[in-house]
Order: sequence, then C-alpha cells, then structure tokens
Amino acid sequence: MTETAEARLKRMRMRSWRRGTKEMDLVLGPWADAHLAELDAAELALYDLLLEENDQDLMACIFGTQEPPAPLAGLLARITDFARARLMQG
Repeated sequence: MTETAEARLKRMRMRSWRRGTKEMDLVLGPWADAHLAELDAAELALYDLLLEENDQDLMACIFGTQEPPAPLAGLLARITDFARARLMQG
C-alpha cells in the first residue's frame, strides 16, 4: 500500500517532533510545522533522509562542529537558519 501525501506529511511531522532528544525535537518540530507543506517531492525525499540521521550527528552539524552529509547540507543550513532566527526572537 502506498503512503498518501497527507499521511507522509503527518508521519514526517510526527518524526520531527519525536526524535529521541528534546533538542532535536525543538529544532526539527517547529521547522516541519512551518515548512513541510511547501516542500517539493525532491525536498521531501531529502527531509526523509535527514530524519534517518542520528540526532547527535545532526546537532554537531547545526553547531558547526561537523560537516553535514553533502546531499543534506543545503536543507540542513535552512533548518539551522530557521532555528537560529527562532532563538533570536525568544
């Protein structure tokens, strides 16, 4: 059975908010709420790959202590910029 577009977005949003570490929940959850619906098919596929990454590795990329995997670098930079902007607001 094929996953519907609506079910895919719901799954991705849930996985963004329930990562395993609260820090990544607070980075990916708000970003997913704000941006998932506007992503095209290729960007959704990249985000699905990002969701498979280890939280500690993602946090290292966000903090700039580790280079992100090349295919995810652009998307992760957008997520990092969004998270930083949210921190500056609060």
